[in-house]
This record gives sequence, structure tokens and C-alpha cells, in this order.
Amino acid sequence: MVEIRPARATDGEALVSVHVAAVRELGAAAYESAQVDAWAANKSPDGYPVDVDTAHFVVATRNGAVVGFGHLEFGVDEVQAVYVHPDYARTGVGRALLDHLEKTAQAAGLERLTLLASKNAVGFYERHGWRGLEWVDHESTGAVVLECLRMEKPVGQSFSIE
Repeated sequence: MVEIRPARATDGEALVSVHVAAVRELGAAAYESAQVDAWAANKSPDGYPVDVDTAHFVVATRNGAVVGFGHLEFGVDEVQAVYVHPDYARTGVGRALLDHLEKTAQAAGLERLTLLASKNAVGFYERHGWRGLEWVDHESTGAVVLECLRMEKPVGQSFSIE
């Protein structure tokens, strides 16, 4: 069973571990090794907005261990991140995180959300009702560019193919 809870400052090391593992294993299917290295570089336990008023930052846990995280940024109405440790990919963790972020946006009165999907994550978002808008170049750490798909979804739209 997946539990979603607010992230805490003490989750920092677990967030880095999940983030880097997801990028290295899942991102490698869609990007070159130099791009993956840049994407995974310079992650810091204090680099996640767990105590910022404009962010809703949550973790997914199984048996008390952090196995994923999600980040919704208010003001720009954007899902900034949904990352799942590769050991838990395709087990409902990402879906639980995304559903939670979408419900939080709906409760806040938002009408539409956007996000930038990495090439390896586009199918996941499409299965959950997100629509691609345009391919964009996203500058990662070290000025390395990752091609990503800008996507959108009306808040409150329930749609999932799984």
C-alpha cells in the first residue's frame, strides 16, 4: 500500500536517492549518458522545496520508506516533479502521487495544470489524461539540454488508461 504524506526536511537524503535512481535507470531509456549524468548531478538533500509556501511537496512511502515524490508549484499551476524509485515503477506509486497532486490543485481552485515531461515519462502522463502541447528544450544541470514535452490537463478531469 502506498501512503502519501507531506515531505519533511528530514526526507532530504531519501529524496536524493529516489531522484538520482529514477533519472539514472528510467531516464537512460530516453536520453544519452551525458544528458542523464547532467540530469542526475548536483542533487542536494536541502535542494527540495519541502517548506515553501508556494509549493505542495509530498512523498510516497511503502512500509515507512520513501519510494517517490511529487511537487506541485502554485502560482504557475505546474506539476514540477513526479519521481518514483525504479524498484517501485509501474506499481501504482506514480499514479498515487499524480492523483494526489491533481486533487490538491482541484481543492485549491485551479482550472488547468501544466508540466514538462521527460521523453521517458510522456506515456505515463498520456495514460492519465494529459495532452501534449509542444516539444521544448529544457536546460538541465551543467547547461545540458533535455528535450521535453510541455503537457496540460484540465483540473478535475478523470481519465486513466491502465
